[in-house]
Amino acid sequence: MAELAVLYDRIRPDEKMLFEALDALGTPYDKVYVPHLKLTFDDAGAAAVPWRVAIERCVSQTRGHAVTRALEGFGVQVINPGHVIELCGDKLATNARLHAAGLPTPRTGVSFDGDAALEQIESLGYPLVLKPTVGSWGRMVSRLNDRDAAEAVIEHKEVLGGPQHGVFYVQELVNKPGRDIRAFVIGGECIGAIYRTSEHWITNTARGAKASNCEVTPELADLAVRSAAAVDGRIVAIDLVEDPQRRGEWGGLLVIEINHTMEFKNSVSTTGVDIPRRMGEYAIGLLEKAPAGQAV
Repeated sequence: MAELAVLYDRIRPDEKMLFEALDALGTPYDKVYVPHLKLTFDDAGAAAVPWRVAIERCVSQTRGHAVTRALEGFGVQVINPGHVIELCGDKLATNARLHAAGLPTPRTGVSFDGDAALEQIESLGYPLVLKPTVGSWGRMVSRLNDRDAAEAVIEHKEVLGGPQHGVFYVQELVNKPGRDIRAFVIGGECIGAIYRTSEHWITNTARGAKASNCEVTPELADLAVRSAAAVDGRIVAIDLVEDPQRRGEWGGLLVIEINHTMEFKNSVSTTGVDIPRRMGEYAIGLLEKAPAGQAV
């Protein structure tokens, strides 16, 4: 078995592109289908784990986090590490870390009761966006234009119940120019970025937004790299918006969230950057930092 692994639970176009890039680079690697993986925490189990570096690509955040933490227990360096998944997989945790690092985000609030949520929403002012703290692809994201909308969404969350609906996470709806930005950071370098443009207020390619190349300005590169560093991200995508009302060190850019298992299938031809190859080169570089037989 190889010393490098790619962990996956579904092969999407992104994973196919990554496999092709690794094949071209020529370093042996294992394709590890995580649903079939069995790990035992004893000497025999440790001997059965040959990998020193692994790239985590699971669609399921729960599965990806669990296998990452398990492999870290055997000394495997997983990209991204478990603590990065925990931070990036929770929008509230991400925002708290960005705030602590002094990085710009939209005005954000969190509350833990429906009445308190409505009070906070009224205080922040409309329009706002209410989001689940855990989720992707723009699902369960609600636009609150007025009190009527806020009351309706809060009531729905309370009726649905469950721990995830007991947290009310809201952000100002930035008057962006019909697009947002996704910047790709690998090993502390912003290697490229795309605009995601849509007539809908949710500018996500999973919801039909169109990708186009975005010039990586010094301000964008600096903010993307600092945001990745704030969560200790090794291979991450930073989602940002442009606020024409704000100016400052980063020219009105605000960080929305950080993706720890980034999708890039629409971005390679758009940016001209071979993102999966850069991912593979970074992982192989980690392997080369330690002698064979030792964890990185």
